[in-house]
Amino acid sequence: MNEEPRVLELRGVMDKAEGWGRGQGREVYQRLLKAVEDTPGVLIFRVSMRGVSRLDISFSSETIIELARRFRGRKGFCLIDLTDRDLIENLDAAAEKKEQPILVWHGKSADLIGATPTEGTREAFGFAMGRSECRAAEFAQTRGLSIANASSKFKQLWEQGFLLRREAAAESGGVEYVYQRIG
Repeated sequence: MNEEPRVLELRGVMDKAEGWGRGQGREVYQRLLKAVEDTPGVLIFRVSMRGVSRLDISFSSETIIELARRFRGRKGFCLIDLTDRDLIENLDAAAEKKEQPILVWHGKSADLIGATPTEGTREAFGFAMGRSECRAAEFAQTRGLSIANASSKFKQLWEQGFLLRREAAAESGGVEYVYQRIG
């Protein structure tokens, strides 16, 4: 597996700097999907918004958000080079409608748009966002929780698309999951 994120330039697969409607969105989705499928070992894709001037909710829903939803739990997608409030609002609305979380990275910090963690998983999500990867046992130890409780929270975050996970050998000789933020 390639642990290095790959940058996908959205403008590079668009015919023009503006993305409008479901039809155009579906065309661009196919181009993005091909780029993802052509790099099967890559787990995280950073979608660069550089050069994109406008996107409507329908286009956003059919492209980036649908791609993230399709690969939920297996690959992660986040946004970079995005500062325009109107673009963020339209992407947020599209992601919220499809119940898909998406991180918007600004250097070393990120804002979450779209779906939000439940009250019961919010603290676990914050813990995971503070490091590149973590284990449920680490979270349990710092919060005085049972490992089963912590593990359940992280599993829920993974299933809902907030985090990625992979199997690793536990110190006990068994298997444990390592959770990774998307970015």
